[in-house]
Amino acid sequence: MTKSPNIILYLCLVYYLAAALVTPGFFTVNNTWNLLYNLMPLLIVAVGQMLVILTAGIDLSVTAIIAVTSVVGGYIMSADYSPVDSSSLAIALGILGMVITGGIIGLINGISVAKLKMPAFMVTLTGLMFFGGFAVWLTKSQNIYNLPAGLVDMPYTSFLGLPLPIWTGLLVLGLIYLVLNKSLLGEWIYAVGVNPKTSRISGVNVDLTIIMVYMLSGVTAAIGSVLYTARLETGSPVMGQNLLLDVIGAVVIGGTSLFGGKGLLQWTVAGAFFMAMLDNSLNLAGLSYFLIMIVKGVIILSAAMLNVWGERKVIWSA
Repeated sequence: MTKSPNIILYLCLVYYLAAALVTPGFFTVNNTWNLLYNLMPLLIVAVGQMLVILTAGIDLSVTAIIAVTSVVGGYIMSADYSPVDSSSLAIALGILGMVITGGIIGLINGISVAKLKMPAFMVTLTGLMFFGGFAVWLTKSQNIYNLPAGLVDMPYTSFLGLPLPIWTGLLVLGLIYLVLNKSLLGEWIYAVGVNPKTSRISGVNVDLTIIMVYMLSGVTAAIGSVLYTARLETGSPVMGQNLLLDVIGAVVIGGTSLFGGKGLLQWTVAGAFFMAMLDNSLNLAGLSYFLIMIVKGVIILSAAMLNVWGERKVIWSA
């Protein structure tokens, strides 16, 4: 396992200073909190995506998972549809239902890739279309309102001085760090990404590893969906539909190899922070949605080109 380049840290610092100087409203307390609120769900989804890419896979279905879990949670928690009277119980059941739904979709993706030997791109692209359409069909394109106050207040509820979404992000990061660096599964993930055939011969359970990373990707997408649903105060069938570019961009800009086997959690954190800053500053600058997508696309494509070039020229520091 090689170290990722620290160029992303310099990139984040330079861009932050530049945005603070030229973008009105960027360097303010309110915008800093807004940046952190936007960062947390993106970061949570991105670290799950990172696990999949480390195995040389891809999960394009994460935004559909965000949408369908938002709908599932909305139906369980909304005062208009909830099967339980207690709002606290509804929140607990809703979040549990969202996480289980995300894990099940991830399990389907993982089994399709590992056991049925289907291309990850095709499996997850189909999942993106199917589950995205399923969420719209379930709700007839309508948002779900009247969510419990305990859920919609969560983004603004603090514990030991930090809002709960930040604690949620830190908890997920801590668990993923333990998986990657302190567990056998983490060793298997890197090994499968380097060479699945050799790993299988060496005793690595390749199929189980692939299934687990897709399940973890589904679970992290569901957790991200909880934060999005709470902040937007609605269960939406189109929740996160424009997030896929940011999720993959955070992982790629963070230096995780598209060929698998190389990448570190901290660089994905930096990549997610850069993507959140980029989106935040471009919106404050008043750019249209289409121009923002063009800028993001150029930056992510450039990072992907450097990623591929780095694999061939071995420019990443060892």
